[in-house]
Amino acid sequence: MLNGFWFARFRGSLYPLAYYFYFDLTNYFWGFQVYLYGGHVTSWKNDHGEELLFVSSKAIFKPPKAIRGGIPICFPQFGGLGSLEQHGFARNRFWIVDTDPPPFPVPTSSRAYVDLLLKPSEEDLKIWPHSYEFRLRVALSPGGDLMLTSRIRNTNTDGKAFSFTFAYHTYFSVSDISEVRVEGLETLDYLDNLQNRERFTEQGDAITFESEVDKIYLSTPTKIAILDHEKKRTFVMRKEGLPDAVVWNPWDKKAKAMADFGDDEYKHMLCVEAAAIEKSITLKPGEEWKGRQELSAVPSSYCSGQLDPHKVLQGS
Repeated sequence: MLNGFWFARFRGSLYPLAYYFYFDLTNYFWGFQVYLYGGHVTSWKNDHGEELLFVSSKAIFKPPKAIRGGIPICFPQFGGLGSLEQHGFARNRFWIVDTDPPPFPVPTSSRAYVDLLLKPSEEDLKIWPHSYEFRLRVALSPGGDLMLTSRIRNTNTDGKAFSFTFAYHTYFSVSDISEVRVEGLETLDYLDNLQNRERFTEQGDAITFESEVDKIYLSTPTKIAILDHEKKRTFVMRKEGLPDAVVWNPWDKKAKAMADFGDDEYKHMLCVEAAAIEKSITLKPGEEWKGRQELSAVPSSYCSGQLDPHKVLQGS
């Protein structure tokens, strides 16, 4: 068994230190890549070398622009729900490798992982006057599952609490958005960002896509399935400490309006984001919050001509 990491150079316009982990188990390979810029995962590959995350061909790998695709970290603000820049600043900062992290609450079974650390700069404190330690572990399981664990601690010395919202803004790679459905969010309430965040209740058996979607689902289950009919593949998201889930696809008009997004690339991506948005997280000095997501990609079965995720969602 071989596992490890390499320093690699990518995208010369971005200070290009990236970590690339590979896991070799009986000649099967899984891998992920994460940039120090943004603590940003930009690649996750299965044992056939297929890319499971979407990164736009027009993504800008140059600060201060966030990388379009992969798994951006939204902290300390999701979207425009506050006074900070869109999705906060964690995705636009350089993280450092945490060479001596404290023990994680959930031990990592594989040595294929990296620990990153973000602390506020003097400039950050001017726009968000709170001290914190944000520890991120990105890990690959022996079976190829991708796990992200975030630990955020309030290190204020003035006795003040702070509140934040958070999301793993995961971009999944799909064959054709019109052939994709999301299971696990049926009958739930959601906030529709296309209608001034008005509250609605989801109708129907599953979420399918025929136009732009930008919804925040509330009080969601710990498992969500994303089914790709054409590839006969199901992504399974398992999450802890993240009660909400965002579903987003920009569709054609918005795709054409984004400089870092191809005109037709909306057809081949879907964001399903484990998040804490409706109720912000509040930490007193010394308190720590943990939010975790685990992603797996499994073959889909068929039932009456449609992909059947129920066995996946029920854990069988």
